[in-house]
Amino acid sequence: MQYKNKLFINGEWLDGSNKETFNVLNPASEEVLTSVASADVEDAKKAIDAAEKAFKEWSKTSPRERSVILRNAYELFMNKIEDFAELITLENGKAYADAKGEALYSAEFFRWYSEEAVRANGQISNAPATGARIVVQYKPIGISVLVTPWNYPAAMGTRKIAPAIAAGCPVIIKPASETPLTMLELMPLLEEAGVPKGLLSVLPSRNTSKLVDHLLHDPRVRLVSFTGSTEVGRKLLKGAADQVLKTSMELGGNAPLIVFDDADINTAVEGALVAKMRNLGEACTAANRIYVHEKIAQEFKTKFSERMGALKVGNGLDKSVDVGPLVNAETRDKVKYFVNDALSKGAELCVGGKDIDGPGFYYPPTVLFNVSDNSECLNDEIFGPVAAIQTFKDTEEVISRANNTEYGLVAYVFTENMKKGMQVCERLDYGMVGLNRGLVSDPAAPFGGTKQSGLGREGGHEGMLEFMEAQYISAIW
Repeated sequence: MQYKNKLFINGEWLDGSNKETFNVLNPASEEVLTSVASADVEDAKKAIDAAEKAFKEWSKTSPRERSVILRNAYELFMNKIEDFAELITLENGKAYADAKGEALYSAEFFRWYSEEAVRANGQISNAPATGARIVVQYKPIGISVLVTPWNYPAAMGTRKIAPAIAAGCPVIIKPASETPLTMLELMPLLEEAGVPKGLLSVLPSRNTSKLVDHLLHDPRVRLVSFTGSTEVGRKLLKGAADQVLKTSMELGGNAPLIVFDDADINTAVEGALVAKMRNLGEACTAANRIYVHEKIAQEFKTKFSERMGALKVGNGLDKSVDVGPLVNAETRDKVKYFVNDALSKGAELCVGGKDIDGPGFYYPPTVLFNVSDNSECLNDEIFGPVAAIQTFKDTEEVISRANNTEYGLVAYVFTENMKKGMQVCERLDYGMVGLNRGLVSDPAAPFGGTKQSGLGREGGHEGMLEFMEAQYISAIW
């Protein structure tokens, strides 16, 4: 495969101004896929200049023009689904089926926002006190900086790019240095779809802090959208405050998954498997704390452990493989630490938990039962294929335990009593809840959390409004 490995600025492929490069590894073999140009401040200046010029014309285009281009992007992406799935697997490590699922999900954002581009509806009303007309319209906010993570190399980009284009905004993208190749590969496709030169720039870099700090302090930039850890999100929020930038933050999670005693066990097991193992657990939406009612805990543990133990581990390019390697050694070693810590504090090892020999950052699907409250894995994102199970006795208890975290991204509930299920969902302090299903992500729905899990929403109609400003005109005629 020929990899795109230069910066993409103003429609051109460029070496970085400092001529530095960094290596991108294949997590399955630890071999270097390619060396990628590393952007610096001078490159950021070029990207902002190009975005400023492109914005003057793009902001004037009709919603229908933007809609057509986004629909073109969807069609072109769908024609290359297999290629993008393979590239995602190569640089991220996830199993091919998972990578293809991400590619399909990524493409759907172009289709969804091709439909939403024509629906930035304003309103006209009469002011009750004066009788003046209240005219409200939505305008593109301007140059937007997008900082994306390594766990979804395509989807975290398209979930931001598509609504920005629909709204009329230029974007500068800083992809994770572990996985920049997918985002670079997307650029020729968007050019072919009709996105004008300068509207999109991609700046892979090992000088992330310096680069992003410069972008956030240029007065022409008006928004920063970030997906990643809460720790980094806090730093970006502080940097954004200097220019009073609009911020969209999709940050960390610590998702509870609750299985009540009246749940359908098989549905709960399959839902928990999806919630835990989608993307190998390397997701902020992954089930991090699994609470099972004590009456059914043994049955759930047995069936869930059987399903986890049956998953095939190996190189994700082998289409029979269910579980690929973790993205890097640091992530793998952190997962190992969580398991060893829980075991040292009395957890029962049901399946997995053993090192895998050979090259690659592999760790087996692992189930821990009766995990103690002071285990590190319950208080931090595991970000790996480890399920930590605890038991509970009653509804009030489990709701309190589920909410006892600074995070509030997503929770999962399994019960056959829909009245109880809806009541529990409403009492959970989370931006999203999956009821009897282990997957909540949908381009048509507003994705985001409460508390330390972020600000704003991505996806849905709300996702496009993040890239727009409401303008109110008071008029008499």
